[in-house]
Amino acid sequence: MKRGTERKYLPEFVYGATDGTVTTFAVVAGAFGASLSPAIIIILGLANLFGDGFSMAISNYLSTKSQKELSNRRSPSQKIPKRTAVATFFSFVLVGAIPLLSFVLAPLIPAIDAHKFLYSVILTAIAFLAVGAVKGEVVGKHRLKSALETLLIGGIAAFIAFLVGYLLKGIAT
Repeated sequence: MKRGTERKYLPEFVYGATDGTVTTFAVVAGAFGASLSPAIIIILGLANLFGDGFSMAISNYLSTKSQKELSNRRSPSQKIPKRTAVATFFSFVLVGAIPLLSFVLAPLIPAIDAHKFLYSVILTAIAFLAVGAVKGEVVGKHRLKSALETLLIGGIAAFIAFLVGYLLKGIAT
């Protein structure tokens, strides 16, 4: 792919990566707050990762296809619906998997086990900052401000999910 083409689909990458990280970490935080087992957290996280990633990719595909059909023109700058879907799906799954890493690795690396949620928080924060910085670059805003904004928004979503899980943990038993 040419550099211009890569940059053309960078917004889909940022969109998918941000949403994948936010939603997956929200699932992890909510399930952890509800005191669900690590196995259940992994199952819920992976189900979210692939189900929601596919849903976002298809939605992006249909949206881009509709936009292309409405404009009824073939411009070299116009995005290809299949490429927007692929960029969205892979960024959602790849970056969105970060909140699950410590839970998946804990059985293989026992030293991680006792603090797997803390490691998930740290890794997710790093992912939010990185994606936010890239987003800032894409939209032409200050990278640090964009990174901090993404971290704040993701943190709020995670806190809400954790709180809901914590408050409802009694019904999960």
